[in-house]
Amino acid sequence: MAEAWERVVETARRTVADGLVVGTSGNVSARVGDTVLVTPSGVPYDRLGPGDAVGVDLEGRQVLGELAPTSELPMHLAVYRHTDAAAVVHTHAVHATAVSTLVDEVPAIHYMIGALGGPVRVAGYALYGTDELARKMLDALRDRSGCLLRNHGTVVYGATLDQAYDRTAQLEWMCRVWLTAAAVPGRTPTLLPPDELRRAADKLRGYGQTR
Repeated sequence: MAEAWERVVETARRTVADGLVVGTSGNVSARVGDTVLVTPSGVPYDRLGPGDAVGVDLEGRQVLGELAPTSELPMHLAVYRHTDAAAVVHTHAVHATAVSTLVDEVPAIHYMIGALGGPVRVAGYALYGTDELARKMLDALRDRSGCLLRNHGTVVYGATLDQAYDRTAQLEWMCRVWLTAAAVPGRTPTLLPPDELRRAADKLRGYGQTR
């Protein structure tokens, strides 16, 4: 459990270092058995240490630590209850948040969108930390491993913290590419058709080393 908490804190600090969150916005969690380790509410990540671990069960009851869990706990628990996720990363990344205010689905600007299961949907707006937001997020995550939250940010999950973080970074990068291309006067970005996205998604499943 101690090692898993260390990885949660490292990932949370990485979101700040890479500019995906500002201050204490965003949050990170990892599932270890029936316990969800999650960053606490309102505590700068550089102040977190081994003794600050926060854990809850799948019903949200605190089973570890004294610090209050993130206010976005309903979103994290909803992901774990309805998917095979082992890690969740939530950010307020600038470009992804900007795109969430413009479209209902991230435009297919690059084949790496296949790494998240296909075109990334935008969940309808709801107040942060609410069950309503968690429900809208789950609808947007259907058959996907990531989504945008309208006027809010991103939620991405994976089999590991590294995978969840990498998918988050890729999503932010794709949003930045689309915004950059769409900003060119008199030009419209070329988007990939659905059949090419499916081909890319199939190929990405076998990407990387086998050992």
